[in-house]
Amino acid sequence: MKKQRQGLIALAFLAPALISLAVLRIGPAIYALFESFYAESLLRGGRVFVGLSNYTDLLANKDFRQSVGVTLLFTVLVNPIQVVASFLLAVLFTQRAPGARLWRTLVILPIATPPAVSAVIWSVIYRPDGIANSFLARLGLPDQPFLTSASQVLPALIVLLSWIGVGYWMLFLIAGIQDIPDEIREAALLDGAGAWRRMISVTLPLVRRPLAFVLVADTVSNLLVFAPVQILTKGGPNGFSNLLMYDVYTRAYALGDIHVAQAEVVLLVALTLAIVAGQFRLLRGDQ
Repeated sequence: MKKQRQGLIALAFLAPALISLAVLRIGPAIYALFESFYAESLLRGGRVFVGLSNYTDLLANKDFRQSVGVTLLFTVLVNPIQVVASFLLAVLFTQRAPGARLWRTLVILPIATPPAVSAVIWSVIYRPDGIANSFLARLGLPDQPFLTSASQVLPALIVLLSWIGVGYWMLFLIAGIQDIPDEIREAALLDGAGAWRRMISVTLPLVRRPLAFVLVADTVSNLLVFAPVQILTKGGPNGFSNLLMYDVYTRAYALGDIHVAQAEVVLLVALTLAIVAGQFRLLRGDQ
């Protein structure tokens, strides 16, 4: 009886979160899946059931296939950069060095800035007469097009998103590093292990769990990037920054094809789940 009462109390505390999850996440997902099997028909004056037609049309669409390729390339590039940078900074800022707390605060500051505001800041930096080209000019290098270059637009977005995200993921890894028992660190020092050896042989294995969380969460976050693309590039030039989330927005609100956009949302979720499942399998295999 006591356990049952405790279970009911726990359920009561969890109820607001569970209701929010159902209303804001699960419900819209089911609705999107349902609507993806329909299309608007002018001849019949309403929506009609078309089965998998929206999906086959998407897979046959050249722009959609390019968007998938760009998104996968972006994910392959940005995730290792952000995870490695977060880990190295976490190791650095957990050292008892002068000014470590100040630098850690500076790295964390971009977290407080909304992504849209960060995109506006970096739009000024990337302007032809902006800070980035001014810095290059001082080094004797020519101006760069950044956001208007097919070869530079993804690296430019990666720099922006890393500036936003690295400090956030770093916090999780700092917490993991600080949980390492001092006895283990002292034993490594007594054995004569240098800083590099301690990081590889002691710190990295003992923060595997928070590192795995950061990898998976960072992957999901980068697959759903929208605001910087919408503000800075509009998917250009020539679709080389047309990430899937922005392509969904274009189909839904620019082209007005809401049912095809919902089919694309379903495919994006399926792609995200496939990538995350693969990561979990690899991480479980490492353990």
